[in-house]
Amino acid sequence: MYGMTHRALRQMMIDRLGPSAWAKVERETATGPADLISLCVYDDSKTIALISASAARLGMEVDEALRIFGRYWVRFAELSSFGPIMDFTGQDLVTFINNLDRMHRSVVLAMPDARVPSFTLIEETRERLLVRYRSDRTGLEAFVIGLLEGLMDRLNETGTAKLVGHTNGAVDFAIQLDRN
Repeated sequence: MYGMTHRALRQMMIDRLGPSAWAKVERETATGPADLISLCVYDDSKTIALISASAARLGMEVDEALRIFGRYWVRFAELSSFGPIMDFTGQDLVTFINNLDRMHRSVVLAMPDARVPSFTLIEETRERLLVRYRSDRTGLEAFVIGLLEGLMDRLNETGTAKLVGHTNGAVDFAIQLDRN
């Protein structure tokens, strides 16, 4: 994954538990400043170790920590240099999801070694969206649920996101919107 991801996790841990909790995570995972360079790509095993150690400090299962981190990630990214890119990606959930792949292509221009996922809106009704997620990374479904929840927060929508199935190497998520 990316140094920006590590920086976001660090900030989430500091926000929730303080700097000493993050210092313990750093010691447990042999993490230092060189692992936090925003535009660098790091081995996924480093990121998983950081998330696992953070989940333990938070007293959560890894999937719950991933979900919370996904939600946090959206806010962290919008306050970073990626904020303007996110603004151009869309001001409503459907537009944003439809433009995610375009936004990720912009990320690849800045970080050519990045391995970005793909998101496709495959079904849309007033109350429900079905999103297909493709990635060569596995085990991040809870993080994606958090991302979708974070996007709802960002775009002033309420609802729930959940995994609904696997299709030909992709993962499908349903977003049930509260639009009465």
